[in-house]
Amino acid sequence: MNQHIRERLRTRGPLLLVPDAVLLPEGVMELYAVVVSAGSFEAVGPTEEVERTHPHLQALRLPGQLLMPGFVDSHHHLTQSFGAALAFGEPSEIFRRVWVPLEGALDEESAYVAAKLAALESLRGGFTTVTDAGTRAAVDTDVVACAARDAGIRCVLGLICDDTGTGADTDSAVVMRRAERHLAAYTDDPLIHPSLAISIPDAATPATLHATHRLAAEAKVVVQMHVNEHLAAVERSLLRHGLRPLENLAGVGALGPHLLAAHTTLLTPREVSLLADTGTAVSYNPVASAWKGNAVAPATTFTERGVRFGIGSDGTRGDGFRLVEAAEFAQRLAYGLTTGDSSCGAGWTWLEHATAGGADAVGLGGHTGSIAAGMAADFLLVDIATPELALSWDLPWELVRRGNRDQINAVFVAGRLRMWHGRPTDWDGPALVRRATALARTAVSRAPVSRAHPTSTTARNKAVRESAAGTVAEKWVARTSTARNGSTAQ
Repeated sequence: MNQHIRERLRTRGPLLLVPDAVLLPEGVMELYAVVVSAGSFEAVGPTEEVERTHPHLQALRLPGQLLMPGFVDSHHHLTQSFGAALAFGEPSEIFRRVWVPLEGALDEESAYVAAKLAALESLRGGFTTVTDAGTRAAVDTDVVACAARDAGIRCVLGLICDDTGTGADTDSAVVMRRAERHLAAYTDDPLIHPSLAISIPDAATPATLHATHRLAAEAKVVVQMHVNEHLAAVERSLLRHGLRPLENLAGVGALGPHLLAAHTTLLTPREVSLLADTGTAVSYNPVASAWKGNAVAPATTFTERGVRFGIGSDGTRGDGFRLVEAAEFAQRLAYGLTTGDSSCGAGWTWLEHATAGGADAVGLGGHTGSIAAGMAADFLLVDIATPELALSWDLPWELVRRGNRDQINAVFVAGRLRMWHGRPTDWDGPALVRRATALARTAVSRAPVSRAHPTSTTARNKAVRESAAGTVAEKWVARTSTARNGSTAQ
């Protein structure tokens, strides 16, 4: 798309957009148009009808473009962006050895820059909403809110309410007063949506688990929590409570529509029933499962049982199309191959749960995630005239299997053009990356990070040295054997 179109898209007034196709809940619709006004979709319908009912607007035609909902990342840690590669190749529960030390080394500036850097990556990848599970950095949570707001991304912002464990405030009353202030602070904010967070079930007393659940239900927000993520966490819960983490939450009355359970990779059939029966929402994080997990959440079973779920990155990489491809691919490897399921939910399942389903899971179902009149105008313009997509006979499947962020021409949040061909439209993205590079070196150098494995380069060099040493030893053994055999023959 050319610069003339870009300038038209930057117009703050109402826009009548006519792309080649629009992705609606019922599927891909051609000859459709939308009107964007005051941050929302004013109208969505057949092009002739929309143009007839809005004669005062000049249609902006967008050939070769698909207008689709922006992706919703249902689980992220925005202030962990400085240390992404520190977690590569590491075993589970890296939060103890990597993330807690790293976030503890952040000051106000580095926390802001780290969060804005994560928001930039997410916007570049087509995410219009990110769900932050709460920072452990010793800064006010509003630092993260400012970073998301300045970047131009919608953010469900968690406040950690732990009252047990290292570094937690053990006064439950103080914790809950802070939670109430957090929920009240963003009542009228157009981009920041407050939520509460508890790291894991054992990080809060039963009273606080129940209180946060009640407070969230009253405020119509979510409580975010890592649940049944790793074998070690399940075993600790069994030893401490005689119950698995999800069972323990059920026992204290903390399950329900206002709980967003992240990961839930290790579930018994009974626990799946608990999720379905209570309306508890889940963040399915397929890339995180592959990189550091013990299992893949049974998302196709969630679909069949009616369990509410979104798809989250867990901060692994901010590319919405690669995330939905991983969501389908992980199900195929973990479940589909052994059962002969060649569809594994089909393309539409993963697009739906990465958009509307994700919005529902994070408490924004009535606000974003769909292209519909009255919904927030959070959307993407995707180039479908590329070699990967132009010849499609099934565009939802093609988007899941062959889409990537390079095909995203424009990202809109709340009706405003935020990204154009991978770059912010009203702030300096490259300058932020340069600043983040400098701050990250300082933060990582002073953080007491403990890794189980060396970096990939160090590991390779070690392997080369060991291989060379082995070759020398083998040659020595061969020469000795030859000499011995020769002397015997004489």
